[in-house]
Amino acid sequence: MQFRNKTAIVTGAGQGIGFEICRQLVKKGATVILNDIDPALSDNAARQIQTEIKGNCVSVPGDSSDMNCIQTMVSKAVSISGQLDMVIANAGITLYGDFFNYSPDAFYRVMQVNLGGTFFLAQAAANQMKQQQSGGSLLFMSSVTGHQAHKNLAAYGMSKAALEMLAKYLVIELSEYAINVNTIAPGATTTERTLDDPAYQTTWSKITPMGRPANVSDIANAALFLVSEESRHITGQNLVVDGGWTSISPSPY
Repeated sequence: MQFRNKTAIVTGAGQGIGFEICRQLVKKGATVILNDIDPALSDNAARQIQTEIKGNCVSVPGDSSDMNCIQTMVSKAVSISGQLDMVIANAGITLYGDFFNYSPDAFYRVMQVNLGGTFFLAQAAANQMKQQQSGGSLLFMSSVTGHQAHKNLAAYGMSKAALEMLAKYLVIELSEYAINVNTIAPGATTTERTLDDPAYQTTWSKITPMGRPANVSDIANAALFLVSEESRHITGQNLVVDGGWTSISPSPY
């Protein structure tokens, strides 16, 4: 129960990586604010975790890049437990498109969610943590596409690379308040979304040195370490969890 008496916000957590992070945090004693843009998905995910673990998981659905939603999540965490200890900005969108035809609407939506949502959630959470004077942890979800180029993902990849730079910049702003900030860059990961592609598992198993894509527990395990007391002296860093793919970077195409 290493997260007993700790409160966390996890965005984009209705399924996949975010859901597993919430599940593991609650299992280890944390109170979790679970967010997803889909209200039904958010509510069902929180209910499933509460049923399975009998822990405290509260659904706060909404667009994680919307300032009202951000403030609602922070306020909810504080109203339930009096504090906010951890924020995992997991929400993000991927809008594929050829560079020559990529639309402004698609570009700015990717930046709004992936960058704006993370930036302003970190801002709101850090202000709360600063007020508490007890420190805290911020974790941003990057991607291997922020390190290695993928076809038709220029906007998405640049947004993920920017998150890693944001974490470095926030070291300057937040360290004096005992707030550490890091990023994780998952590689190919088996989730409900990727299972829609029948070739996904086979393709990524062939080109990943460890012989398989990640599962959600692989990413969640890394996330929990980076928001735990064991990593308090780690800040401004990025952890790649990709089974070795970025070491050799064969294309899936």
